[in-house]
Amino acid sequence: MRRAPSPNASDQWTRAAEGEGQARRCRKRLGRFLAPSGRHYQIMLFGKISQQLCGLKKLPWSYDSKYFWGWLNAVFNKVDYERIRDVGPNRAASEWLLRCGAMVRYHGQERWQQDYNNLPTGPLDKYKIREIDATNSCIMNIGFDHMEGLQHVEKIKLCKCYYIEDDCLERLGQLENLQKSLLELEIISCGNVTDRGIIALHHLRKLKYLLLCDLPGIRDKENLVQVFKAALPSLELKLDLK
Repeated sequence: MRRAPSPNASDQWTRAAEGEGQARRCRKRLGRFLAPSGRHYQIMLFGKISQQLCGLKKLPWSYDSKYFWGWLNAVFNKVDYERIRDVGPNRAASEWLLRCGAMVRYHGQERWQQDYNNLPTGPLDKYKIREIDATNSCIMNIGFDHMEGLQHVEKIKLCKCYYIEDDCLERLGQLENLQKSLLELEIISCGNVTDRGIIALHHLRKLKYLLLCDLPGIRDKENLVQVFKAALPSLELKLDLK
């Protein structure tokens, strides 16, 4: 006779499916990142990841696999300040963003860069990030120091970013270079964002367009409208919130 499923079986299946979905995305990013390219920095960085993996007493597979992939995503976001000094902020930020599954577009180029192994080479000051599309990426707050030296970013899209929280948006609003350059910002389906994080964006004084869509953490739309109307009177604020 088959045993009846436990009351929590459906929840366990749901969590397992979510963890596997995140795992597939991580494995895809890891596969792109580690594809043969002969780049010394990739080998060094993967060596650091391997050392940390070997240091774990127990790998939390199966039921707790989402915690493992969360840990791996945190490794992808870790800031290497020596790398920033060696290759410059735009190259280092490009590597971070693509490592986490995002895309970048440089000034003077139409093509999006999304393959870590095909990032262009040349003079460090030649390629300046103009746009960032972080859709379905694993960027998180601990990696935002990569943006500190970016002086030419005009547009950022944060869509379905699981790790984007209020602290991330507060950090974004505090970056002096972004305060001078960012013109457009889209935040879509980021479930951990609340009014506090959105309000912090009023420090982006050059912002001309802000799209807020499918953000269940937003509670007071009218207050947001008033805040941005006072701080950024020329801002086009588009709200698509329930």
